[in-house]
Amino acid sequence: AAGVWVCPCLVDFFFPPLGLSTQPIWRKLWDDVMKTRPPNSENITCWRKKFLETFFSNVLHGVLDVSSDWRLNDHHFSPLLHSSPHVSQLTLCNMLQGAVELTAEHNQKVLENLASSLRILKFQHLLSSDQSIRRSLVLLLHRLIHHGSVSQVSMYSWPVPDTVLLVLILSMSAGFWRSGNALAYHSGPCGLCREEDKAQSQESAQEQAERGRYDERKWSDGENQKGSPRAPEAADAEVNGYGADTCLTSVLSRPRSPPLQNQSCEEASSKVPCDHTSSQGRSRCVSDQLSRYPVIRKTRRRLKSAVGKKRRCLRRSRGPYADPEDLYDFVFTVAREDNSGGGSAGIFSLKAAHRFRSVSTLELFSIPLTGETCRTLSNLLSSWVSLENLVLSYNGLGANIICILSGLRALSRHSDCHLRVVRVSDVFSHMPCMELVRCILSAFPQLHTLSVSFDLKNQLEGNRPEGNPSCSEVEIPESCLEQLEIRFPREPLHTTFLLPVLKASKSLQQLSLDSATLPSSQELGLLLEALKECNPNLKKLSFHDVNLAEHQKEVLLLLQDPVLQEITFSFCRLFESSTTEFLSEIINTVKRNSSLKSLKLPGNRLGNHRLVALADIFSEDSSSSLCQLDVSSNCIKPDGLLEFTKKLEGHIQQRGGQIQFTHLRLFQNWLDQDAETAQEALRRLKAVCSVVNDSWDSSQAFADYISVM
Repeated sequence: AAGVWVCPCLVDFFFPPLGLSTQPIWRKLWDDVMKTRPPNSENITCWRKKFLETFFSNVLHGVLDVSSDWRLNDHHFSPLLHSSPHVSQLTLCNMLQGAVELTAEHNQKVLENLASSLRILKFQHLLSSDQSIRRSLVLLLHRLIHHGSVSQVSMYSWPVPDTVLLVLILSMSAGFWRSGNALAYHSGPCGLCREEDKAQSQESAQEQAERGRYDERKWSDGENQKGSPRAPEAADAEVNGYGADTCLTSVLSRPRSPPLQNQSCEEASSKVPCDHTSSQGRSRCVSDQLSRYPVIRKTRRRLKSAVGKKRRCLRRSRGPYADPEDLYDFVFTVAREDNSGGGSAGIFSLKAAHRFRSVSTLELFSIPLTGETCRTLSNLLSSWVSLENLVLSYNGLGANIICILSGLRALSRHSDCHLRVVRVSDVFSHMPCMELVRCILSAFPQLHTLSVSFDLKNQLEGNRPEGNPSCSEVEIPESCLEQLEIRFPREPLHTTFLLPVLKASKSLQQLSLDSATLPSSQELGLLLEALKECNPNLKKLSFHDVNLAEHQKEVLLLLQDPVLQEITFSFCRLFESSTTEFLSEIINTVKRNSSLKSLKLPGNRLGNHRLVALADIFSEDSSSSLCQLDVSSNCIKPDGLLEFTKKLEGHIQQRGGQIQFTHLRLFQNWLDQDAETAQEALRRLKAVCSVVNDSWDSSQAFADYISVM
């Protein structure tokens, strides 16, 4: 940018020449400056982006001392300022020191850059904070979310969450903020808010002028009409305030400015119910309008007495997904001020809050949610119409899942609801998985992805509902569902319960069933028939930790399906009681299937001899189009991998080098038992396809396995 000084040594780094790849330079720069090995380096596609984001974060949190590198040790160079335009995701942790630093006066330009560049904001391992730190966080969230570009907020690993801090982050992510002296910017209210208020005032003045001209024309037209004198009753009604409803209807039904700049109000409520109801038909507060339109101003006192209850005006949502309804009936019930370490800054009544832009993705990982917090989240969800992706993972919801469902049902009643992805996972299930699936899908037929995952059944069997008629018997409308993932806590997989979901999901393309038990030998066959009948567009099917040892016929039927493109049998004990003929049948079936692109067989104890046999899938007489093969966790040793490689090379040579095989996954195999042989096999394999493996210690893994037997 013009006028910005940049250290000459860093020109090529921050402003690389067009058309020249600087990836090797950035990789070398990482080694020189960071002096650490980046995690998952094989998945890094842009080293420039990776370096600059990590550089910014490390400087912000004091992990990196720029004075230790001669290229960065220049008083003209501002590490945060020059790297901030390249930061698209940022993680704040511990005591939120980063929030305090970013909202400091000298970093105002840095914060402006982040407001444009930042898309993902993460919080990890947070600790309790005092009021001054929370104030800094409020300023940061207001700038980055309400007046910025952040679209995703994710929170991780918070074993004992500070209720005040948690609710603050949730509410501001949902677009709520109480502006005022306590939370003002350094010398006054937010400048961007002032600009919006000024624009709104100018627009209101224009509306008032237009209304005056309209009333003048109307009066003139009435005077010119002969034989139609004004009814004295109507005139008296207007003077006395009885005609105000007509005037208000005229005012509120005219074309309005964008919903972000409008106001709405609801009656106060001292409780936080879980069962949300529609607020259509409720009165709207028009105190602002009263000062703008002379006709209405006369009736202000009479209007307020007619309403009979105190109302407050609220600015409507500042974003494309604004909605005037719902949330204003609910008031937060969170921890008392004497339990929150210096007051409840950030905790406020929704009726006292302004509505701003909100994020579209909310993720909560390993954060216990109490009943109180769940009610707050439920209230926020009930009108969070901008929300597209919701992930609740290991939050200890228990019976509070009902409260969350209530908020989601209220959200579903909004015509402009954008929710498309819901993922819920936890240790214990409070209700059967299929019942939860039906609850969510019946309320949100527009979902594209639904994932429900539980590890164990509820230990308190007496408190676990066997069935909820409102969910188990509800009819599921035709849905847009494309991806369905269910992890059963060792529950029986009954096709009769799954069938209504499959019938309603004609667009289903991916289905994953995990940790289910098959109650009878016919159950898998019934499932395959249902899939063939109800889901003709299914492209990916996955079974994980489902015992298929006695279902060889159904396995072969799946492998010859002409529509499926990806099949996963993960830890399914395929060869536990099989013969060599079964492996040959699998190979011949895959060889004849030209639609199957990916076959994943991790954790099925293939061993060396079965791996070598699988190379025949790519023989000269094969019509297979298989591109990806996953044989992770299959007790494969280096000599077996080398033999597989030689056999594969022979088939490729016979086919004149024409082969579609591109990816082989080898995670967690016994390749460390002979490093030299393993390296030779991998070297030769990488000349054929992309190989993904890891440096796994098989001896330690075996010791761990023995220790838990």
